[in-house]
Amino acid sequence: MRTFVAAEISNESVLNTITKIQSELDIDARPVSKQNMHFTLLFLGEISEEVSKRVQEALTTVEFSPIPINFTGVGVFPNAKFPRVLWVGINEDAAASLSELAKKVEATLAPLGFTSDKPFSPHVTIFRVKRRAGNISKELEKFKDYKIGDDTISEIKFKKSTLTPDGPIYSDLQVVIAKK
Repeated sequence: MRTFVAAEISNESVLNTITKIQSELDIDARPVSKQNMHFTLLFLGEISEEVSKRVQEALTTVEFSPIPINFTGVGVFPNAKFPRVLWVGINEDAAASLSELAKKVEATLAPLGFTSDKPFSPHVTIFRVKRRAGNISKELEKFKDYKIGDDTISEIKFKKSTLTPDGPIYSDLQVVIAKK
């Protein structure tokens, strides 16, 4: 099974605002569906049922406090001239806290052989660009300082991803709740 560890957006108002932004951006790309928006803390890839059980045991030891987040602005990887991913950003304090949480998750799962292949970058993907989209700088400018809303990350989820022609379907394998 294809798996990852994520923190999801729970504020429906934030999700609706992001969906509105998606509808207003004029680009040739596939939008991420509202129910699939999340922060990927660590991608694990294909694992067996047995490894999944060991991951779940390990994740029960991850302790963290709720993380308040302010979503703001839209950005792009790698750049606006050759976009591959469009994302929504977050405030600096939340980014630091989420980065620490991602490090905890990675440190917890490293003994099982899971490490990240790139540094954690706190963002929520809202579009994936498959074909060359051209320069989208003007489109992004409209949303540079756009205030999207606030949320609190109070749980992390170990998720399964089933790939389909209509996009991935995510299901929860485990939920770890923040210590208050």
